[in-house]
Amino acid sequence: MTLKSFLLITTVLAFIVVVFGAYVRLSNAGLGCPDWPGCYGYLVVPEKHQINNNLGRPLETEKAWKEMIHRYLAGTLGLSILVLAIIQHRRFLPWFLVGLVIFQALLGMWTVTLKLHPLVVMAHLLGGLTILGLLWWMTLTMVPHFMGDHTGSPLRKLRFIAILGLIILILQITLGGWTSANYASLACPDFPTCQGHLWPPLNLKEAFFVWHDFGQNYEGGILHNEARMTIHMAHRIGALITFLILSFLGVRCLANPPTKKIGFALLGVLALQVALGLSNIFFALPLAVATAHNAGAALLLICILTILYELSSAHQTAH
Repeated sequence: MTLKSFLLITTVLAFIVVVFGAYVRLSNAGLGCPDWPGCYGYLVVPEKHQINNNLGRPLETEKAWKEMIHRYLAGTLGLSILVLAIIQHRRFLPWFLVGLVIFQALLGMWTVTLKLHPLVVMAHLLGGLTILGLLWWMTLTMVPHFMGDHTGSPLRKLRFIAILGLIILILQITLGGWTSANYASLACPDFPTCQGHLWPPLNLKEAFFVWHDFGQNYEGGILHNEARMTIHMAHRIGALITFLILSFLGVRCLANPPTKKIGFALLGVLALQVALGLSNIFFALPLAVATAHNAGAALLLICILTILYELSSAHQTAH
């Protein structure tokens, strides 16, 4: 197996880990195993008669297996990244990824031991997407002419809007993670109104207070209705801004042959992401749709990083 193939497989595995992690969270299985790294003291999910439950939670086998499968996948990803670092031992980025994976594992542990603390849950999501993004960037460096030669291309002028698009997308993903971590996805079950209000009563102070007390169980969320509506509305406004910025970027990419294909991909994923977001509201957050919405965010990240890589390549070629 070539290094490029191994890197691509590792990147695909990172995507699977991110999406499956969202599935675990959205199916309320984040505390399926209330200890870490095992499950009720075992490395596989035990039978109910095997455990001496002193962890305060009854064993729910289905949820426990979801959580453990996610840990197995994440562990495999970590080992794969370590192999990449050993192979490319003179490069900084692979070893940075190793450090990031270790921190991500700590976040995974704290997600359980701190009982789904919203800040930790959101950070765990962002950590997974950061690992995915960096692996994809490494993959792109293995194919430097991914979309052909475009020396002197006017796409160099799009670097600013592409960087802005990446920043906006990261902020929107962060808002989405905060929405999910605080169980605010169903706070506004109607659209474009929120609980019948075009502009509902908001509580910014409570909604975006991140340093909640440690020790209590955050499963199901603890925020009041107004705070959850505030988070949900912020995510909607962010979605509109993200849609406008990324649509502009995608349309500009269509006008240039070197990035026409990735422009189509960006606009296609963006349209799908909007449809999934609306479906989450209209159909009360179906598990498959909500999980696909997380996958869509990851694909948008991959699209923008690909565009940025090509724009950076064009900029370097011109100089």
